[in-house]
Amino acid sequence: MKSWYRNLSEYLETLTRLGELKVVDRLVSPRLEISRLIEAESKSPDGGRALFFPRVEGSAFPVAANLFGSHRRIRLALGVKDLDDLGARVRRLMNIPPPRNLKDVLGLAPTLLPLARCFPRRSRFGRPPCQEVVHLGQDVDLTGLPVPQCWPKDAGPFVTLPLVITRSLVSGRRNLGMYRLQVYDRRTTGMHWHVHKDGAHFYQEYRRAGRRMPVAVAIGADPATIYAATAPLPRNVDELLLAGFIRRKPVPMARCLTIDLEAPAEAEFVLEGYVEPDELRREGPFGDHTGYYSLADDYPVFHVTAITHRRTPVYCTTLVGRPPMEDCYLALATERLFLPLLQTAFPEIRDYWLPWEGVFHNAVVIGLDKEYPGQAQKIMHGLWGQGQMSYCKTIIVVDGEVDLKAPGVVMDRLIERLDVTTDLTLVRGVLEVLDHASPTPVYGAKIGLDLTRRFPGEPVRQGLRRHFSGPAPAPAGLAAEIAREVPGVTSARCYPDQAPPPDHNYILVLGLEKEPGRGGRYYAERLLELDSLQAFNIVVLVDAQVDLADGSRLLWKLFNQIDPERDLYRRDGRLVVDGCVKGPGDGHYREWPEELTFD
Repeated sequence: MKSWYRNLSEYLETLTRLGELKVVDRLVSPRLEISRLIEAESKSPDGGRALFFPRVEGSAFPVAANLFGSHRRIRLALGVKDLDDLGARVRRLMNIPPPRNLKDVLGLAPTLLPLARCFPRRSRFGRPPCQEVVHLGQDVDLTGLPVPQCWPKDAGPFVTLPLVITRSLVSGRRNLGMYRLQVYDRRTTGMHWHVHKDGAHFYQEYRRAGRRMPVAVAIGADPATIYAATAPLPRNVDELLLAGFIRRKPVPMARCLTIDLEAPAEAEFVLEGYVEPDELRREGPFGDHTGYYSLADDYPVFHVTAITHRRTPVYCTTLVGRPPMEDCYLALATERLFLPLLQTAFPEIRDYWLPWEGVFHNAVVIGLDKEYPGQAQKIMHGLWGQGQMSYCKTIIVVDGEVDLKAPGVVMDRLIERLDVTTDLTLVRGVLEVLDHASPTPVYGAKIGLDLTRRFPGEPVRQGLRRHFSGPAPAPAGLAAEIAREVPGVTSARCYPDQAPPPDHNYILVLGLEKEPGRGGRYYAERLLELDSLQAFNIVVLVDAQVDLADGSRLLWKLFNQIDPERDLYRRDGRLVVDGCVKGPGDGHYREWPEELTFD
């Protein structure tokens, strides 16, 4: 296995040799057609293959996509046999004992000297590959790039795999981030800096100083550098160091021609330009990785002063949407790479898992080596105050011996153990910008589920179905029976399929068509009063069109559409969860985004 790639071309050659690249050898349109093909391939078993489009309408440049979208390709891209190998390398560095004498110092040389190769360096090329062709002034034309329109209601074409390079006005530190760019015209794009991101922080420094901010954007680079732009590193850590660490080689950099920044010398394209301190323009909507359109809002404008590229460049793109998509595999690499760093702050964490249905910021499962009462809650609150984990809406804590690579075991623990009177922890705090379920933007409720074994001193689980002793109802015909009492119920499914032991949870999931003006509380109160449903201590509501047999889609809906403070209704040890679309009847007055679809 190749451990590192000089540039994108070397990676594409490897994919071709291994049968991992599918060439679509016909003329394709960048408006939706490329995206339809990417979406179909992404939903193939294990992510299908990478795609290469040599002929694109309106452009002289080919397009590559789905480059990292499988377990095999993400390992190939990062040069490892197993993604845990990256975490193991990090752990070895973190476990180096302090040297006690000169002999110890010399003994550390084989481990520490390779770190010198992590730092990016100036390219030795006379003319770097990324500047083999240069367009300046009136020759700058973004419309010549094959930038796809991803989803039907997108506001236009979006650059979705950009490596955005900025530098702090205060500290001089560099940031490499991935922030989408909506192409407005020949020489301007949007710059989608979420309020929590490092690029936005640097922008505010320039804004306060009233100064123009230089920005460079690379499109297409070696795989490690592309991945590094997605990694949630601390603000003062240069992502190009991470790229060098993964490659075991420094990333060569080239000085830009019209701004005082450097860009990866082996990039396919580089856009140079600037952002004015107080210029905003409407950006979006955009079909986002949550599986919904992120709503239109005002963002800074990127003015392009130069476009440089290789002689025969390849334009790289990605499509995001309802998981699984390519970004899920990039997130999986982050999950495994950052485990040792998470364990530094919380050594009792044995492992963790970011379910794809949680779209990275809505759910995490923690495997905890529990040693004392209340430790599960301590971990929840610690994570809610820790970097990117602070945005996580749902934290589920299980015992450390639970195999998180067998997700069904987590559901088994929930059915066996969850006591809705003692095991739910609700807090309020910062949320991801893309969370649309909270009544207020960027701030709202979060929930923790403690599924760990009880220690002395913790509340006793009182028996999960102590309120009911009769036979459970038969699932067949249950929806029609309920609909006679609660109009709008269209379908029903029980989890597990057969009634569990009396001391376990029994979950009823209902498809519901809400009547206008009636919110979740109305339905919860009526369902909790039905004698026929007393066997079920957890009732989950989802929109009528959701296939209740599709467990992945069901979880995705729940993680995305619930505000834990508003949408959970508890009474006498029973719980109703409203996972439906919200509106004024629920006290939700923000715009609710549409789900992504090509139909």
